[in-house]
Amino acid sequence: MKDIAIIAVGGYNEIGRNMTAIRIGKDIVVMDMGIRLDRVQIHEDTDVESLHAADLINIGAIPDDSIMENVDGKVRAIACTHGHLDHIGAISKLAHKYHAPIIASPFTADLINQEIKSEKIFGVNNPLKTMNAGERFQVTPDIDLEFVRVQHSIVDCVFAAIHTPKGIILYANDFKIDRSPTLGEPPDFARLRALGKEGVLALITETTNAAISGKTPSEQIAKDLVMDVLIGTEESRSGVMVTTFSSHIARIRAIIEAAHKMGRKPVLLGRSMEKYWGTAVRTGYAQQGEVSVFGRRKSVDKALKRIMSEGKDKYLPIMTGHQGEPGAILSRVANGETDFLVDSGDRVIFSAGIIPQPLNESNRHTVVTKLKMRGGRIYDNVHVSGHACREDHWELLRMINPEHVIPSHGTLRSHGSYLMMAEETGYSLGSNIHLVRNGQELLID
Repeated sequence: MKDIAIIAVGGYNEIGRNMTAIRIGKDIVVMDMGIRLDRVQIHEDTDVESLHAADLINIGAIPDDSIMENVDGKVRAIACTHGHLDHIGAISKLAHKYHAPIIASPFTADLINQEIKSEKIFGVNNPLKTMNAGERFQVTPDIDLEFVRVQHSIVDCVFAAIHTPKGIILYANDFKIDRSPTLGEPPDFARLRALGKEGVLALITETTNAAISGKTPSEQIAKDLVMDVLIGTEESRSGVMVTTFSSHIARIRAIIEAAHKMGRKPVLLGRSMEKYWGTAVRTGYAQQGEVSVFGRRKSVDKALKRIMSEGKDKYLPIMTGHQGEPGAILSRVANGETDFLVDSGDRVIFSAGIIPQPLNESNRHTVVTKLKMRGGRIYDNVHVSGHACREDHWELLRMINPEHVIPSHGTLRSHGSYLMMAEETGYSLGSNIHLVRNGQELLID
């Protein structure tokens, strides 16, 4: 019988630059190739296509996959669970080293294709295969890859179930247990329970919010929060602007709906807004012409000038910059670099949490302070997370009953919180729950 090993390439010491290799005998399935955004001071509004992979590895921005040179096996497939850059952002830098197809759901595959096309150094010629949740791909005669539908803060997110002769390896990065999503279907609980009955040898799971008690609220709650905050401003003639994740199509749709109820025209501003909304249109999650979109700086500046001349009370700008990223639209507005002037009483809605890293906290604090100095009223954290909290993790564990559990996509602190929860469920550290660090290989018995 073939031995099975989990190789932690990246994302086991930190939030970001996710990459895991699952070796079954001498066949390898790679899960995700992501970037660590704070290491290159980027978020959704900047790209790294002009930087070399070696430089990005040196600064800890992408996984150090040199460990793969010592692994006795051949990569047969690269599978990506969703389209966030911390899961797909390194594909254009690393995938060309492996002669294997890249497999992703439609929305994710479209984003990967854009990453590959914009790459300026490496030619990535790996075949890109689109696979829907519920479908399977035969990797080798005795290894199958299956996508299982889940919910997250980006559409088309999946778990990857790798079917092996020894059992199933379930890769669960990232997810939330959302039974009433506003876009897409709830997680496929029936299939997850069935996988549990078939026999899950190992669960590899994110731990981002494992320290937070309770369960993560549904996206429907976020939609209600957005409606409450925005509709509450409808009597006002003040300016209102919203900033949120460009990749969060469900949230953007909720904001657009609120804009129409307010009698304001929604306008998407920023290069990444243009990128993700365009992807949503191509993959059927949005309609062409549903909203005005301006991506390039000149067209953004023209749009902001027109909003000022026609009246801020007629528009609802939805812009990049929720983490205070330098160069994002909200930062430029706060700095007075556009014709859009923030006046006393104007409302700024942050429909996004702060990604918990010192750089983000500093940037966000700076932008908020500048907006307040101009008289802006700040509505903070009009948001619910896309990551599972402690009781969601507990529920998933009970649902699939894996023999082994490997925490990933987190820090020692978040892994520790997960470990304590798992031990309450009956697992024990060292025997069937395993703490792995970047660069280590874990042999599963």
